[in-house]
Amino acid sequence: MIARSHWLRWVSTAGAFVAGLAMASGCAAAAHQDLTSAPRSSAEAPVRPEDAIAPELRAGLATRTPAQLDGQWLEQNRRRRAQAMAALTASIPEGVEVRSIPGPAGAPDVTVLILDPHPDRDDEPAFLFMHGGGFVGGSVAQTAPRLPGLARACDCVVISVGYRLAPETPFPGPMEDNFAALSWLHQNAAALGVDPDRIAVGGGSAGGGHAAQLAIAARDRGVPVRFQLLIYPMLDDRTGSTRRVPGHIGHFGWNEASNRFGWSAYLGRPAGSDDPPHGAVPARVEDLSGLPPAWIGVGSADLFFAENLEYARRLGEAGAMVEVVVVPGAYHAFEGDSPDSRATIEFTNSWQNALRRALHPETP
Repeated sequence: MIARSHWLRWVSTAGAFVAGLAMASGCAAAAHQDLTSAPRSSAEAPVRPEDAIAPELRAGLATRTPAQLDGQWLEQNRRRRAQAMAALTASIPEGVEVRSIPGPAGAPDVTVLILDPHPDRDDEPAFLFMHGGGFVGGSVAQTAPRLPGLARACDCVVISVGYRLAPETPFPGPMEDNFAALSWLHQNAAALGVDPDRIAVGGGSAGGGHAAQLAIAARDRGVPVRFQLLIYPMLDDRTGSTRRVPGHIGHFGWNEASNRFGWSAYLGRPAGSDDPPHGAVPARVEDLSGLPPAWIGVGSADLFFAENLEYARRLGEAGAMVEVVVVPGAYHAFEGDSPDSRATIEFTNSWQNALRRALHPETP
């Protein structure tokens, strides 16, 4: 079911909210204007969006509605996020610890969730996990139910990071929150029973984009990272703005308009603008040398399909070891709609196995 590309595998407050909302809306509008002059990909074929989806995944489309990211969506998301965080301690799974750690200089503390499946052991590997949400949504609370299964499957300590969101906090604030968590993990490795030489970073969608940004920042600042797990990562602000995609790609799950909104809010300028801040857009970082091995997985109908394959190619050419997995006919975040499908099971097994191999190199 899954197409695996071995060719790259071993290649060498209210006021702040209103201000942020106005900024995001203005940037998104400007990005939309830029888009009018950008033609769709010349590779576009007369394909109905439904026909680009694998038959076993089409049933899940019944629960999908087109994403409409705007001011109303942001307000609703912030209310849901606050409610989820307030309810976190009452509904947290057994063994998950909620902790506040020092944030970046001059910034608030960062909330992290920690699950150690073997608290009696020392020198365990660790996985620093960033949630998704298009840079503008999501919450660390949504990751809590997943942590026990993830820790068991990959036999590691899992730390989920509650980074701040755009547009209230644009780049570099969220990345610095994640970097503060990585630095804290290294500095407190002995107390946490973690082997500092076996720390991986990763996430899905925007979380994968954050992980790629974090790997670049860690390289630039001399902080070791063993592995980066990039699950359909959000890597390039030009997708859907100055670079169009065929109409049948990105139709479900996450579309061009949502991508423009998320990136514009995160960058504080229209998506696709010239000269974004260094490290904010992984696909636009010129030097990818010295980055850790990566696993990158994406569906062929995902908006991020082309940018993910291009990033993998560039990583491989820069000397990184890369494994690429493409799920035929899968759209963005398809697993949530079809959790029992063969595609979901194989895809999940692939990234879990890759993470386990990276953190436990003695495992076959």
